Amino acid sequence: MTAPAPPVSPASPSPATRALTPVSKVLRLCLHALLLGLLALAAGRAVADSAPRSGWVIAACAVLAAVYAGGVRAPAVHSSPRAGALWLAGLGAVWAGLLVVSSDGLWIAFPLYFLELHLLRLRWGVAAVAVTACAAIGGFVAHSGAATPGAFLGPLLGGAVAVATVLGYQALYRESERRRELIEELITTRAELAAAERGAGILAERERLAREIHDTLAQGLSSIQLLLRAAERALPPQAPALEHIARARGAAQENLAEARRFVRALTPPDLERGSLAAALERLCAGIPGPRVRFSLIGSPRVLPTPYEVALLRIAQSALANVVRHARAGRAEITLTFMDASVTLDVVDDGHGFDPASVSPGAAGSGDGGFGLPAMRSRAETLGGLFTVESDPGQGTAVAVTLPLPLEHLEHADRAEHADRPDAVEAL
Repeated sequence: MTAPAPPVSPASPSPATRALTPVSKVLRLCLHALLLGLLALAAGRAVADSAPRSGWVIAACAVLAAVYAGGVRAPAVHSSPRAGALWLAGLGAVWAGLLVVSSDGLWIAFPLYFLELHLLRLRWGVAAVAVTACAAIGGFVAHSGAATPGAFLGPLLGGAVAVATVLGYQALYRESERRRELIEELITTRAELAAAERGAGILAERERLAREIHDTLAQGLSSIQLLLRAAERALPPQAPALEHIARARGAAQENLAEARRFVRALTPPDLERGSLAAALERLCAGIPGPRVRFSLIGSPRVLPTPYEVALLRIAQSALANVVRHARAGRAEITLTFMDASVTLDVVDDGHGFDPASVSPGAAGSGDGGFGLPAMRSRAETLGGLFTVESDPGQGTAVAVTLPLPLEHLEHADRAEHADRPDAVEAL
């Protein structure tokens, strides 16, 4: 038996099955003590006053105590509304017998109020309290032979206090549950945020290291190779220094290959198995729902890691919007390499939207309004241009253009002409 708590419903666990708080334990003990104390008082007064039916009073008190104790120790009473209702009916029947033989049975109505409100649904509990109050009033009038105001006010006020107490407890319980759920949600959110920040920090550091190694160490080793090749061509065929130059070129080549392997190891997982074009093609093949086609225009080149990451993430976010919101039958991703820039287009034939009628990023983002702003931020961070074109019923086109950095273009030109004799001779 537990203290008064929210009504039991078939769809929710019984309050008795939940862990009791210290306050609940105290209330439960107080309820037990109140009922048993009132029974002991009724039996004691019957013996002390040598009432004509004292034996019946003692027997009724004993039976009522036994029925109460049996229900307290019966698990079914706490878990099944039907069993609880049957237990209350048994208690009520025995209490009615006690009320017939002793006017002191009136006081047992007060703990019965709390039991009825605790074990029954609210409307049935209030009805049971009303019936119990009426029975208490009837018993008192029958024993006293006079209908005084106190005979009515006592049981009625007791029932009202019990109902108000249980309703107040239920309100406090619900508020406590809401706060507990909020605290759990905050703890979960903090853990997820910390994990996301750690992941973002790791990814940012990986990208920074890859970019630094690619733009400094790898380019420096490539330049050393070109200079050594030029020196090798400039020396006579039998020059003693040629052997040392060949060894230096071999060492530079090995270190360049190692640097490139290290850069590839630092790239995001989606780009580890090949180029950006290959990652986009795998992305299109794995999208559920609409048919997605990938097209490559121009001569592909190796892009700096931040550029590949940004373009891949934008493509993933745009396709996620297509799947979740566009209701499209077809979509197409086009990656275009130009002399000084690279462009990514994601086009679908979905229902579209009016970009002017919504706040930036709110439409079709599918993640609380941050989809389009996140894509725009990625593009603008690299100095690129991000555009969205859409009309209701006309589909949506997302385009991002990233200008390639000057040092990357110069390095690409050197790599392209590394094996040309005129380039070597120019060095």
